[in-house]
Amino acid sequence: MPAGATTAAPGNVQAPAGHPPVVDGGAPPTQGKVQVDPQAKFVHFRVGNRNVKDIFTEGDIVWVGTSAGVIRYNTRTDEYKLLDTRSGLLSNGVFHVSRLDGKLAVGTYGGGLSLLDEKTGRWETYNIPEGLGDAFVYDVIKTRAGDVWIATWSGVNRIKGGKLSNLASWELHTVESTKGGLPNDWVYGLAEGKDGTVWLATEGGLARWVDGKWDNWNHAKGQGAPYELVKDDLAFKNDPSKVSSHHARQKQEMGLQGIDTAYNPNYIVSIVADPDGSVWVGTWGGGLAHFDGNKFRNYTTKDGLPGNHVFMLHRARNGDMWVGTNAGLARRVGDRFVETITTSDGLFSNTIFSMDTGSDGSLWVGSFGGVTHLARKGR
Repeated sequence: MPAGATTAAPGNVQAPAGHPPVVDGGAPPTQGKVQVDPQAKFVHFRVGNRNVKDIFTEGDIVWVGTSAGVIRYNTRTDEYKLLDTRSGLLSNGVFHVSRLDGKLAVGTYGGGLSLLDEKTGRWETYNIPEGLGDAFVYDVIKTRAGDVWIATWSGVNRIKGGKLSNLASWELHTVESTKGGLPNDWVYGLAEGKDGTVWLATEGGLARWVDGKWDNWNHAKGQGAPYELVKDDLAFKNDPSKVSSHHARQKQEMGLQGIDTAYNPNYIVSIVADPDGSVWVGTWGGGLAHFDGNKFRNYTTKDGLPGNHVFMLHRARNGDMWVGTNAGLARRVGDRFVETITTSDGLFSNTIFSMDTGSDGSLWVGSFGGVTHLARKGR
């Protein structure tokens, strides 16, 4: 890590002083103030043995979604506040943080979707009784047409006109209801593309919804690099299908039962849609795939990608695309990878799960155990 960067004692969100928002073991304190070196190129914020699954920045505030709640961090005052089950969430496992109609939207692991009115401190929770497909919420978007889409482990909800309080506005789309148009009920990501197109990242491939019509693609149609190309570069050797009947069944459905390592290019972990109508998806072992609407172009470590497991995609304010992998962070400009950042350059961890760009152009990068704040002035 570069000289002058602030580091932290194990278990603390941030160092060197103040009460740590999250401490290994026991209940974490809910608020406090910490100190950082504003001149440091890299600043680390530790969150203990937890994942940072989402980061959402707005002005001076950075929201950090972890597996132990949501941290509200004020970059101007260095004050923090932890929101968890003690403050109204139904689950501390957080996968998504965003802003929805002025309220903070938090998608949780087992507690549904919660919306916080910060003026009143009141939470509204939407779960299965309200029409949610599943209590596990991975992503939320509001389209330009005003519809709200919610990705869950049991299909995807579309709430017409964004009228969450009107049960009649809720739709649930599953493999069964779409007659296979949605290729898998485990939906991990959403993105709005050109002309109102909604793209969906699922565990069984890429899906597209346009005006009620569904299409989908998977490895058999070109998504993800072939096993022979990546087998020598796969970092994870443990095969999830050996411990999960769901993964075993899916591998068999996809014709991958003969592969006994962590490789499933049908499984999309991250997604970004571009204004030109194309879409980028990160796969589980098959690298980064770009779909132009007709065919895929796949990128792997042989093309400059740090790792073939792509967990995060982020389009920065200046148009650069950042790719978070199991082996570091890559920046892609135009048609090539121009930079790779790893722990040797100051990252907290090489396994990147989340990211956002601050209003000053700096980068906030989430991983297992913590966040790296990277100043990128002028970008």
